[in-house]
Amino acid sequence: MQLSTRHLLGIKDLNPEDISLILSTAAQFKEVLQRPVKKVPSLREVTIVNLFYENSTRTRFSFELAEKRLSADTLNFAASTSSAAKGETLLDTVNNILSMKVDMVVMRHSASGAPHFLSQHIPAAIINAGDGINEHPTQALLDAFSIQEKTGSLKGRKVAIIGDIMHSRVAQSNIFLLNKMGAEVTVCGPPTLIPKYIAQALGVNVSYNLKETLSWCDVANVLRIQLERQNQVLFSSLREYSLAYGINRRLLDSLQKEIVIMHPGPINRGVELDSDVADSGQSIILQQVENGVAVRMAVLYLLSGRKTAGN
Repeated sequence: MQLSTRHLLGIKDLNPEDISLILSTAAQFKEVLQRPVKKVPSLREVTIVNLFYENSTRTRFSFELAEKRLSADTLNFAASTSSAAKGETLLDTVNNILSMKVDMVVMRHSASGAPHFLSQHIPAAIINAGDGINEHPTQALLDAFSIQEKTGSLKGRKVAIIGDIMHSRVAQSNIFLLNKMGAEVTVCGPPTLIPKYIAQALGVNVSYNLKETLSWCDVANVLRIQLERQNQVLFSSLREYSLAYGINRRLLDSLQKEIVIMHPGPINRGVELDSDVADSGQSIILQQVENGVAVRMAVLYLLSGRKTAGN
């Protein structure tokens, strides 16, 4: 089976069958990653460039490791140490790289729509590793894989996305995916950090009460406050935010049930999550990181058009 799209630009472009195919393929690759020899020849002779115009730790390392596990040849690009710092345009940079016969491009950029722009100008398959405040499709896929692995299913699951919804590409991709797969989504946070018409536009519930939201949900995906994307003051202080929307052990213990805690990272400990929550048995944050490699292996493999999974 193959995906219905040549690129992974966003969850918006995938249908439920595509998502199910990626998640089932990721499960196969996760089994491969448990073996003593974790490398498979699935993408031998395929060259992939990692084009990162924004800082990244988990996503970049996860893609690099996924590519190595699939035996691909990789090139790593950082804008700060390239000709982009001298004024070279995005299109010129990519065309120069493609002249070296690259097959796939993994791209992170601060401008929303940058991967979509590239997909219209170059023949290589493009994977969006995060574009501005638009989408982060592989994060949503690994979150979905982690929820499915932990709870057994996405359909009918109640998922709360808590925090800075306004500036989060992770929130948008997660909402698209969860809606397509039959989950129910509530976004929760201060009114200044939730887009005004999000309920009508994206088909989600909106709550400003953290305890009510946690009492309702099965899974809480907690987002960090993205101060670097805010061009005005949207709340008085991090301390005030933490008092109103930070999740601590006492709050979780006051609920009538046990919920699953997730976070895409990096965590601002003591702001959106206390350490005794982030490091607790209810948290699957490190499992998300582990699952990220398997999910990205699945995406790379399926977009490459190769016929057989690594074995």
